[in-house]
Amino acid sequence: MNVYLSDEQGHPADAASLLAFAEKVLQAERFPGDSELAVYLVSPKEMAVYNERFMGRKGPTDVLAFPLEVLVPGEPPRSLPGEPPINLGDVFLCPEEVERRARREQIPYDDFVHLLLAHGILHLLGYEHDDESGAETMERREDELLDLIGRTWQ
Repeated sequence: MNVYLSDEQGHPADAASLLAFAEKVLQAERFPGDSELAVYLVSPKEMAVYNERFMGRKGPTDVLAFPLEVLVPGEPPRSLPGEPPINLGDVFLCPEEVERRARREQIPYDDFVHLLLAHGILHLLGYEHDDESGAETMERREDELLDLIGRTWQ
C-alpha cells in the first residue's frame, strides 16, 4: 500500500500508528498493493478552511474525506497491468478537534482518532451513512477494523 501521511499541525498524534492502521484498513478491504491514499493531519484553522470551502460549513470539524473514485463497499477494483495505481483520495484529520470531541464524549483520544481515520477511509471506499442500513454497515466495519489493532470504540 502507498499511504502518504503528512502531519501539518502541532497537536500530539501518533502518526506511525495512524499510517500503519491506514495500510491495514486497505489490506483488510482487499485493495491492490499499489493502491494510493493520502492522510493529512491539520490544524483547526486549516480544517475550518476546508470545511467551509468544500462542505459549506463554518468552523473546524474532526474528519473530512475526499474520494477520487466511485467505489462499491466490499468490491475493491483490480489493478490492471500498465495502468496507474488506484488513487483513492484524501482523508483530513484535525487531532485538536478529535481530542476536543473525545473529551466531551469521554472517549479515549487514541481510540477515537483511529476510529475517525477508519471512518474517513471507508468513505473513500464507497461506504456511506445516509440511511440506517448504511450507517449500521459502516459502524460494524469500523468496529471490525478497530478490532484488528486491538482498539475499541464506545
